[in-house]
Amino acid sequence: MEYGLIGHPLRHSFSPEIHRLCGESFKAPYDYVLNDIEDDDALKRFLTEKRFKAVNVTIPYKQKVIPFLDWISPQAASIGAVNLIVNDNGTLKGYNTDYYGLKDLLEASSISPSGKNCLILGHGGTSKTAKALLSDSGASKIIFASRHPGGENELSYQEVSSRGTEFQLIVNTTPSGMFPHNEEQPIDLNYFPNLEGVADAIFNPLQSNLVLQAKKLGIKASGGLRMLVAQAVHAASIFLNRPIEDGMIESIYSNCLKRKSNIVLIGMPTSGKTTLGKRLAAESGRPFYDVDEMVGDKTGLSASDYIKAHGEASFRDVESQVIAELAPLSGVVIATGGGSILREENLRRLRQNGTLYFLNRPLSQLKAKSDRPLSADIESLKKRYQERLPLYKAAADVTINGRLTLERKCQLILGEKK
Repeated sequence: MEYGLIGHPLRHSFSPEIHRLCGESFKAPYDYVLNDIEDDDALKRFLTEKRFKAVNVTIPYKQKVIPFLDWISPQAASIGAVNLIVNDNGTLKGYNTDYYGLKDLLEASSISPSGKNCLILGHGGTSKTAKALLSDSGASKIIFASRHPGGENELSYQEVSSRGTEFQLIVNTTPSGMFPHNEEQPIDLNYFPNLEGVADAIFNPLQSNLVLQAKKLGIKASGGLRMLVAQAVHAASIFLNRPIEDGMIESIYSNCLKRKSNIVLIGMPTSGKTTLGKRLAAESGRPFYDVDEMVGDKTGLSASDYIKAHGEASFRDVESQVIAELAPLSGVVIATGGGSILREENLRRLRQNGTLYFLNRPLSQLKAKSDRPLSADIESLKKRYQERLPLYKAAADVTINGRLTLERKCQLILGEKK
């Protein structure tokens, strides 16, 4: 390999796509591959053989690589963690570009550490980077939350929760909540009433449950995709020896976010979600998933027959199972069922990687259909519409006028997503 990423596990990585965009932006394309190194012995062999030009380093090796390096930048040495190794004619040089990635994330999110009491979740290599940046940015106090506290300024998660009123900024550097464990969350933000900002190094999902809870509480919050992109651009600048041009990080980040974010369609039955979803998928080259169809495949029954046989609550349980399976995907189109928005857990999961589009078709253009047991006649359809309209509006990131042509709806959505 010439360029790539070492760490374990790597199945969740977005790095190859990001570095492809970096190569295009620097006008110096390069191949970038994932090298999953499972243990310390394999790491030693890799770094001793030196068969690479440059590699990024991720969990769990940002500290373990240091003894193999011939030179380390003063900044990386001060931090005590390396996420980039350049092979300079057999001399291994270590750098830390995570620092610039986290700095860019905080600045882009308008989250300032200056004068604030800060809490860092975790105590690995990325936490050391976070400490250095927060200190350089004028943080008033920096405390670490650890499962096994013992060092200076380290507390248990229970202890920091009991002292939650002290903190204004939280930076998560743990993998808690990262794919495939999307439902995990390292700490409950309800214990932190004075919190002003949350930065999460996790980039997959795009919005972890920690970020989603922060936003729900009205707190500035951002996931780690911006950090990942910014550190990658700085890394490529080093090993390609090219300057970073104005707007380059923003351009690559926006491009990557649009590619990775799901298009999620919500709305009443017969509002046209399936038809629009199939057209969006065809025009964008994205896979298409229909929640109602997948529920039918899972149960072997139509929605009408299943609800008649087992009741609506059981149907909603199966629907939630399907959404849980779909939510971790990225870069897809999802047409939800009319009642998918009735459960908060469904919305949370769909938001992790998706933008929710409400297809707002007026009641006069909806149809009562006998194969839809909850809206089989005009009166039941009207009742459902009145019950759910406020829920759709509250859940939507974007509302699409249902009166528009199919072509115009696609233009509005893909204009943001393509």
